[in-house]
Amino acid sequence: FGEVTDKNSYAVLCIEEDSKIPVSSVFQDAATSGQSSAEFRLLDCKYKLPDSGKTIAERFKLDLTKRPTIFVSGKVGPPKQIPSKHLKTGNMLAKALKNLLERRAVKIETTQDLRTKCLNQNHCALLLKGTSKSVDGATRKAMDKLLKEQPKVAFAFVDTVNHYVKNLEDILPLQVEGKHRFVVFEKVSGSLAAGDSRLITSMTSIGPNGVTYVTMSNLVASVLAKTATTTMKKLTVLPQIKTRTKKLLAEEEARRERKNAPVTTPSSAPSSPTSNDGTREGRRAERERRRAEHRAKTGYREKTPEEIQEMERKRRIRMEEEAAKWNMAPDDAPEEGDPLDGDDGSTGTGTGTGTGGSGFDASLLWRQVEQQQGCQSVLAPFPSSNSCLVSSPPPRHMCNKQAGPSCHTPNHSPS
Repeated sequence: FGEVTDKNSYAVLCIEEDSKIPVSSVFQDAATSGQSSAEFRLLDCKYKLPDSGKTIAERFKLDLTKRPTIFVSGKVGPPKQIPSKHLKTGNMLAKALKNLLERRAVKIETTQDLRTKCLNQNHCALLLKGTSKSVDGATRKAMDKLLKEQPKVAFAFVDTVNHYVKNLEDILPLQVEGKHRFVVFEKVSGSLAAGDSRLITSMTSIGPNGVTYVTMSNLVASVLAKTATTTMKKLTVLPQIKTRTKKLLAEEEARRERKNAPVTTPSSAPSSPTSNDGTREGRRAERERRRAEHRAKTGYREKTPEEIQEMERKRRIRMEEEAAKWNMAPDDAPEEGDPLDGDDGSTGTGTGTGTGGSGFDASLLWRQVEQQQGCQSVLAPFPSSNSCLVSSPPPRHMCNKQAGPSCHTPNHSPS
């Protein structure tokens, strides 16, 4: 059916050889209109193929119940049936055949479209439109002519009024309203297929003032002939499609200025940038600027070394005063082994011992507690030894209760 030779395209109507039904008027009108480049043929789709024993309709999955049964083949590949919605009139069929058989530039709207339909091809020509409307007649004719002349090159276009091609437009001439730019990509290595290496491509371009049929044709031909190697630029990052916004354009303009800025010697270069340009020095300058504004607004003043030293001296004095409230001075502590005297000058004679084993008698303290509470208190056992610790005064309902097995209420006489 012509798909092997890749030269001709056919529009085929399925009709039995001995059929008495006339040829479809839709098919005849499309053939006589001259709008399609396809060659129109008649074929008996119920003919059985000798190798497989299947009919042509069964072999290529054609639905004979849909009348008329028309399919295309040739450059588009294996036979493909025309949907019934395009078979109402001859003009509709001719337009459907034209869309199916004739090559056309694809529209790019997303990053995925750009990568699959253009960058992943061996060669791709991309027209960056300078208008959101349809291109002018001269550019359209030039693209149609290139599509016929260069069958091995994929052609695409993108509206750069509403979209921005990041990682590509920053190395192209600036956009001029109403003017187009033209870029030719050539795959270097890799692909988008899973398991394959990363896709790497190169490009060369024509500025907004030189896009004509002659310049575009010569550029494509030079890339195919490998004579444009001096102007080809390898892209380190694949281009992306972004929505064109003022914020994005401002960022890209600053990026372009940084890239195109002349290299200055260290002696003539400024010590630090005055604005935040995204670099480390720029961010540091931005922080210092904001800090100065805040201090000027709040009346902040840097402290002198003498003021800092005075603050430290006062802090140490406060720390010593707080420590004196909690610590026992060495002169006030009793000698080791001496009993603790009470307020009335008597010493305790109870059987309790201190936690340190120094003979400390807690009966005096308990005597004072008993006088205040009006009842006998208990001693709480120390968890790690047989000695007892003075517990906090118990509630009245716990008076006269037995203490733990290792402690007892001290016996003492009133003072």
